[in-house]
Amino acid sequence: MANPILIEVLRGQIVESRHRGAMAVVDAGGKMVLEIGEVDQPIFPRSAVKSIQALPLVESGAADAYGFGNRELAMACASHSGEPAHVERAAFMLGKAGLDESALECGVHWPYDHESFVALARSGKEPSGLHNNCSGKHSGFLCTCRHLGIEHRGYVAYGHPEQELVREAMEGVTGAVHGLDNMGTDGCSIPTYAVPIRSLALGFARMATGQGLSPLRAEAAKRLLAACMAEPVFTSGTGEADTRLMEAAPGRIFVKIGAEGVYCAALPELGLGIALKCDDGAGRAASAVIAAVLARLLKQDEELARKIWALANPPVLNRRGVTVGVIRPAGPLAEGV
Repeated sequence: MANPILIEVLRGQIVESRHRGAMAVVDAGGKMVLEIGEVDQPIFPRSAVKSIQALPLVESGAADAYGFGNRELAMACASHSGEPAHVERAAFMLGKAGLDESALECGVHWPYDHESFVALARSGKEPSGLHNNCSGKHSGFLCTCRHLGIEHRGYVAYGHPEQELVREAMEGVTGAVHGLDNMGTDGCSIPTYAVPIRSLALGFARMATGQGLSPLRAEAAKRLLAACMAEPVFTSGTGEADTRLMEAAPGRIFVKIGAEGVYCAALPELGLGIALKCDDGAGRAASAVIAAVLARLLKQDEELARKIWALANPPVLNRRGVTVGVIRPAGPLAEGV
């Protein structure tokens, strides 16, 4: 069965493109609250699960040992845009563990933030691993290694003690098997595992509520999600989709984008976890889907629901900044609030 069309892109009044996908909303007991499409299909969540991957940083005591606050914990869960504040915070985290950027094994790319990209290029400098959108996560990995006395070199490899801690956290939270048979390699070189959309949604319901987790893990999960919601710019970047959604309802919405059209989210007040995948990997579609679903789930707060629904219907702009169309929810998500 093909997944339904969830998003349409209009140019003028004509539908120009369509995006199909699947989405699950689950409570911490595993009850399906909303199901669209093939929610049992395995997907690579990519960066959408960074907050789960950051659990060992807190559970091990490393975060407290190095005096990390909300910004450092948010960075450990972040796909940041390479702004100067992000680069500085990642370097700060490494410095606390007696390391520098040379310890990072995430690779190098230019900042995603346009102003930061231009400023770095004009300075005549080259980007470093600190500019990588995953540098906060990797700094967290390295800090965990140093705190536990683990050899940090090669920390990205399957079977390294750090990745074993991450794999155990992923399995424990989602309830899905993470092993060689469903493993791939992420863009930042760590293992990533293809698991059902349903399991990812369950994992974020557990992260939001602590239900089904040990007391230590439940507290770590609460701290990490709270840090991201308190510091969305350090979880994402200025003006990014994740930032706009979390800023719309401070402390009430946690969202995290993943590559290739993936989103995961949690609503602590409702005890719900959300996971979705757009079949064609389009980030513009995934951002609209998650906003549409959040607006529906939060419809009791009419003002907030309308604000989020507007984010589910962003304009299509031409090169002059003129609105020439719209991206809008379709099919099972078409009904507004």
